[in-house]
Amino acid sequence: MAEQAQTPDELDAAASPPASDEREPLTVVEEHVETVRVRRSPKYAVFLAAGAGLGILVALILTFFFNGTGEVSPNTGLVYSQSQVFGFLALICITVGVVLGGVIALLLDRVLAKRTREITVDRESVRVED
Repeated sequence: MAEQAQTPDELDAAASPPASDEREPLTVVEEHVETVRVRRSPKYAVFLAAGAGLGILVALILTFFFNGTGEVSPNTGLVYSQSQVFGFLALICITVGVVLGGVIALLLDRVLAKRTREITVDRESVRVED
């Protein structure tokens, strides 16, 4: 049996999918080339937490190094326990430690700001429209 030859119109009709009412969404790609500045920056939370930790350590050392808890306070007339003295010192030392950590982070940020680099970035925005 011999096969019947198809015309080019029949080949196109067989290869294309059946027509439907749905349209494919249109994809729009926009490209922008920009110059940006890149620099390193310290993590402030790490410096603040390190300052607070150092403040607790200093308060602990001061509490046990200077044993002034056995005497009556001249201001209040009370005798404070070692844990109360530690609490008072911790309030002061943690505050000072957090402030010092923040100041060190700000100074480090200023030093690192001088080392900025400019680089070229190719930014692509893809949008699908119906």
